[in-house]
Amino acid sequence: MPVIAIFDAGKTNKKLLLFNGQYKVVYEESIQLAETTDEDGFVCEDVYSLTQWIKESFAKVCDDEQYIIKAVNFSAYGASFVHLDNELNPFLPLYNYLKSYPEKLKQQFYDSYGGESLFAKETASPVLGSLNSGMQLYRLKYEKPAGFKQIKYSLHLPQYLSFILSGKAFSDITSIGCHTNLWHFQQNDYHRWVKEEGVELKLAPVLNCEEITGYVNGDIAVGIGLHDSSAALIPYLQAFREPFILLSTGTWCISLNPFNYAPLTDYELYHDCLCYLTYQGMPVKASRLFAGHEHEQQIRKLAAHFNKHVDYYAGVQCSPEIIANLQSGKIDQQIDGRHEILGQSNFNKRELHEFVDYEQAYHQLIIDIIVQQEKSLRLVLNGTPVKRIFVDGGFSRNAIYMHLLAVVLPGIEVYAASVPQASALGAALVIHKYWNNNPVPQDIIELKYYPGNIINK
Repeated sequence: MPVIAIFDAGKTNKKLLLFNGQYKVVYEESIQLAETTDEDGFVCEDVYSLTQWIKESFAKVCDDEQYIIKAVNFSAYGASFVHLDNELNPFLPLYNYLKSYPEKLKQQFYDSYGGESLFAKETASPVLGSLNSGMQLYRLKYEKPAGFKQIKYSLHLPQYLSFILSGKAFSDITSIGCHTNLWHFQQNDYHRWVKEEGVELKLAPVLNCEEITGYVNGDIAVGIGLHDSSAALIPYLQAFREPFILLSTGTWCISLNPFNYAPLTDYELYHDCLCYLTYQGMPVKASRLFAGHEHEQQIRKLAAHFNKHVDYYAGVQCSPEIIANLQSGKIDQQIDGRHEILGQSNFNKRELHEFVDYEQAYHQLIIDIIVQQEKSLRLVLNGTPVKRIFVDGGFSRNAIYMHLLAVVLPGIEVYAASVPQASALGAALVIHKYWNNNPVPQDIIELKYYPGNIINK
């Protein structure tokens, strides 16, 4: 069976998937690798065990007579660099983007390059410390100059995974354009600091995501790798031409609008908006909400209070009557200030004993989350021609959430979208021409429409 192999490296789970010519998953393996620590004792990815797993698992599927591997590509989390020396061997830790950033060094950087507000607008990157991966290189230059001097190439993680098999070093626009502080969005080039600080010399040449780096094992095409958030958009960008927003729900609920071309404002940056770059180099304005995390915390409290199993919420049916009783049929849309958009919803302030049962309390939780979700969505929605929103991830299977989202977004069609392994699928689709002679199937994305009119406004 001709297949494409995709390595999908998340922060927790690393996966190897094989897709057949119809883009169905025919093989999957998942592993969690033990972390290590950097020189400061901060936990980080073990680049050596990751490298070993990539090599061994790739060799295993190549030897499996069930499959003919035609191509391989990669998707991985962003904001992480693997640093290679002159012999092209990793020699520094793969620093964790959650590591705190020295305040004095941060001040020095922004003072040198126009201040936080201007710089954030130019790079479409809120001030996020180590999560702005370019800042990791700036830190190395000033805190570990000897190590910085030894760097031949600093590769973002997806491109390092590609390098493991191809031996060729390239950079990719989806990784560069992912809140890195490296890219000047108006000039469509590296920001001047990248050149002035000598960082550009450490970055490999940029290769188009739709091209390949070459071949391995004779005739297996090797992709360059993509940032996972950008990769997950690819199935939608290829399937739909009309403007849409993808609301990707998980621990974070991220609203991605590829059709919002307005530069980021101070207000949007203040509320944690940023821009990604698509595989075609176009900006995607994004906002995020910690709603999945809040949902997880609150259902534990509800289960304990009402003496239910922690997964009891999954069986709660959407009830227009309960919603009408709670809010007289109206959803309270009052939100005040930064904390309410980025932090917890009003549900955290409510007393659980005021609810008659679990079902009523759970409906109120989703109502309160939706109040925030609408605000987060409108940060990237307003002023754009978007008429459809696709919701994927955990909340897409929550009928209460989906119907209420449709209520607060009149005039916009709301769909639950199901794309199995979206990031990996995107990485497979982007090099379709190098391995697959079949047309791309039309049924890759499953949609379910949710009307808002089942709930009285």
